[in-house]
Amino acid sequence: MIITKISDYPALINTPSGENIQEVLGLQAGDVQSHSLARILIPPGKSSSPHFHKHADESYLILAGTADMHINGVRFSLQPWEAVLIQPGEVHQIFNHGDEDLVFLAGCVPAWQPGDSFEVDTTN
Repeated sequence: MIITKISDYPALINTPSGENIQEVLGLQAGDVQSHSLARILIPPGKSSSPHFHKHADESYLILAGTADMHINGVRFSLQPWEAVLIQPGEVHQIFNHGDEDLVFLAGCVPAWQPGDSFEVDTTN
């Protein structure tokens, strides 16, 4: 059994695009190898960068706000308690076009690691 508490969480990651990421379980939070779980907050008007993972499946479960998603050119929205599975190689980006914070859980299998995130230039 591995238990993590708020006092054990690694430092909050604030990305240049506007995400606030807090790992709850994973390589840094509890030395969990099999999967990871993070709480992510995106303020109004912000987004993630377009990116993909070569190895990890990633799932998002929306807790608050509305997520505008782009996955491999397909656009859709998710409301609280709706979820999506993003498979390895799928280029994805999540936006908060609403007036309230977008809060969601992100799970990765295997556990997320920085070397498995690849940003994509979508301006071409």
